[in-house]
Amino acid sequence: MIIVRNLTKSYQNHPKVLDKLSFQADEGELITLLGASGSGKTTLFRCLLLQEKWDEGQYIYGGTEITSSSPLQKLKLRKEWAYLEEKPQFNLKQTALKNVLGALLFKKSWWRFLTNSVSQDDHIEAMDYLDRVGLLDKAHEPIEKLSGGEKQRVAICRALIKGAKVIFADEPVSGLNPQAASVVMEDFKTICAREKVTIICSLHQLEAAERFATRIWGLAGGKLVVDIAGRRLTQQEKNHIFG
Repeated sequence: MIIVRNLTKSYQNHPKVLDKLSFQADEGELITLLGASGSGKTTLFRCLLLQEKWDEGQYIYGGTEITSSSPLQKLKLRKEWAYLEEKPQFNLKQTALKNVLGALLFKKSWWRFLTNSVSQDDHIEAMDYLDRVGLLDKAHEPIEKLSGGEKQRVAICRALIKGAKVIFADEPVSGLNPQAASVVMEDFKTICAREKVTIICSLHQLEAAERFATRIWGLAGGKLVVDIAGRRLTQQEKNHIFG
């Protein structure tokens, strides 16, 4: 689904933040991106989300060469992507259900979004997505009363109900206790397998990457130093990534 060849990105006084990265991300993969601070993880996400231009390289999504696409074509492609922040932004006074419905209506039409026109089918669809991540009993709870892990799962629902085929998750389990983090990562794994969504997830938690990922990428010094099927890393691989 995503093919990148020789992606290179530099900033003034910071040559080659990303240095000729090449990789492929397939449909239904849960990819975890590991790397120390300054390794280039954030810059890579920004490039893949078309928030940053890069110096050279080829970027192909769904068979379309993005680097040579028109702005309108890029806009259409970006509608199939979702970005999950470390701390998702919500209307905290609204319920989990209304936050998910807002994402659904935004996808369907600006008019329905602005007028908050909700049909019975919309309501059922939103409840179904909440059920998929085990939050059906929290549907009518205000977001401000949910735990950090539950908020992340609502964010997952919003991405899915908007029709995302690729999800970029930036440290989605940072600050969560181990149990809550495991629930979120398990949801990611299930979604990838069932919905055939591709999730690329940056993490600090090595154990979570080893336990849940179908593929592990390791960045160090702007280079992709590890690209393996999900498993426990060898000490040599850990040294490559974290020094």
